[in-house]
Amino acid sequence: MSRTGFRRTRRTRRTFAALSVCSLALAVSACGGSDDDSASGKTRITVNCMPPKSAKVDRGFFEEDVAAFEKANPDIDVVPHDAFPCQDPKTFDAKLAGGQMEDVFYTYFTDAAHVVDIDQAADLTPYLKELKSYDTLQQQLRDIYTVDGKVYGIPRTGYSMGLIYNKALFEKAGLDPDKPPATWDEVRTAAKKIAGLGGGTVGYADYSAQNQGGWHFTAELYSQGGDVVSADGEKATVNTPQGRAVLQSLHDMRWTDRSMGSKQLLVINDVQQMMGTGKLGMYLAAPDNIPILVKEKGGNYQDLALAPMPGGQATLIGGDGYMFNKKAGPEQIRAGLKWLDHMFLTPGKGFLGDYARAKSTDSPVGLPEPRLFTGAADAEDQKVKKANANVPVENYQPFLDGNQRLELKIEPPNAQQIYSVLDGVVSAVLTKEDADIDQLLKDASGKIDSILARG
Repeated sequence: MSRTGFRRTRRTRRTFAALSVCSLALAVSACGGSDDDSASGKTRITVNCMPPKSAKVDRGFFEEDVAAFEKANPDIDVVPHDAFPCQDPKTFDAKLAGGQMEDVFYTYFTDAAHVVDIDQAADLTPYLKELKSYDTLQQQLRDIYTVDGKVYGIPRTGYSMGLIYNKALFEKAGLDPDKPPATWDEVRTAAKKIAGLGGGTVGYADYSAQNQGGWHFTAELYSQGGDVVSADGEKATVNTPQGRAVLQSLHDMRWTDRSMGSKQLLVINDVQQMMGTGKLGMYLAAPDNIPILVKEKGGNYQDLALAPMPGGQATLIGGDGYMFNKKAGPEQIRAGLKWLDHMFLTPGKGFLGDYARAKSTDSPVGLPEPRLFTGAADAEDQKVKKANANVPVENYQPFLDGNQRLELKIEPPNAQQIYSVLDGVVSAVLTKEDADIDQLLKDASGKIDSILARG
């Protein structure tokens, strides 16, 4: 689901509003095509996801990095196109089908299989030797862009869900801030104690509108060892003991313990505001929420900590990467892979990894994610990050340690349509004390089956 800010990972294709796309007149010359060379004889590639002019600092860094790449590779001409968001779901498929997509284009993890299915992605497998970083990237992230043994994209960032909690409120409620809840029963107990502080304090909050409730239901279901759809993607699997456990937990916190507050149908901004102003004990989120809570919502880095998903089974992951236009020629693909190495995939360097540069602009350094690399590359990236950290990294150690034991699971197919169905289930439980959980899950299962049948 949605995140704010240019440099943060986007979770889904359906969240943001539209921005302009390349005009038909520029379809070949500006938005990708089959010509490898510009008039100067250089290999020319168009790329997207350049920060807009309104994001002055990020725009400057991006331009600086492109210039450095072109200086190191004088035979390559990079033509970046700015956009925020990096992908507009309303025009994405049309750009692909109309031949307007850039040579190297941004995608969410949930796009990968779709782009391959509609035959709009170049097969990168023969060219992977051009990407020095490929073998250092986490296997589960590489797998997202691998279809039938062929590689069609390169991951750029990744995130996983966890439990953000307020250490100050934990202390006030008599809870140990260094031992966050590890199970949903422990979440319930902690939420009740925090809500008992009074003064409008809420123990645990959750989303239940704008598809965000369905997204969080999915994350909570994963955490209990369940799944939204079957392994073959053909049947709903929400009407299960795990699905009932998720809803029963929410029902009990909302109606029995009264630890979720009376205001419901919340979305991400509502919950972030509650946490930032010190009125909320816990909610589910990824690490990138923390700087938002501080810079935009009034929070304090020292008070904000992160734990792994309660339940101990799995966590929802998401992220983004780049795919290549099917019309891109061999030299464009080789050039594009070199560009990705330079911009995003060299530990401790580039647009996302130059931590010293980020620190100089007061950007947060030291958050536990994205964690893209493995082995020596990961060690180098973490070393440079730690050396430039300007946030309390010890607050996130439980998250780092706990995530090592969790299964990492991507969002389901047809995610937004499914989330819309599950939104109704979660909102019913949180707004109706007598909601029939079994019937809600049965009805949702049938609707999801219909969505899956339509493809």
